[in-house]
Amino acid sequence: MKAKLAAVCFIAGALLVPVAGYTADTKEPSKMDSAKEVIDDSVITTKIKAEFAKDKAVSAMNIKVDTDKGVVKLSGNAKSKDEADKAASIAKSTKGVSSVKNDIQVAK
Repeated sequence: MKAKLAAVCFIAGALLVPVAGYTADTKEPSKMDSAKEVIDDSVITTKIKAEFAKDKAVSAMNIKVDTDKGVVKLSGNAKSKDEADKAASIAKSTKGVSSVKNDIQVAK
C-alpha cells in the first residue's frame, strides 16, 4: 500500500514540475504593478504641471506633459527657447523622471 501511494505521489509530482517551471518563466506584469506605474506616472505629471504653474517663465496652459514609465514627453507651444528649456529643466529635476523628450514648438 505504501509503495502504491509513493508511486502515485511521484507520478503526480513529475507531472506538476513542467507546470511550475512554465509559471516561473512567465514575466507578465501583474495588474497591481501596472496600476502602480499609472499612479506613479500621474503623480510625476501632476508635480511637473504644478511646478510650471508656480514658475512665471513657463506657461502651464500651453505646454502639455505626458509621462509613461518615468519618461516625460513635453509638447505644445512656448513663446521662446528659454521657456522651452526651462520647462525641460523643471521636468528633468522632478523626482521619478528617468528621461525627458522635449517636443515643444517655439513660436517664431
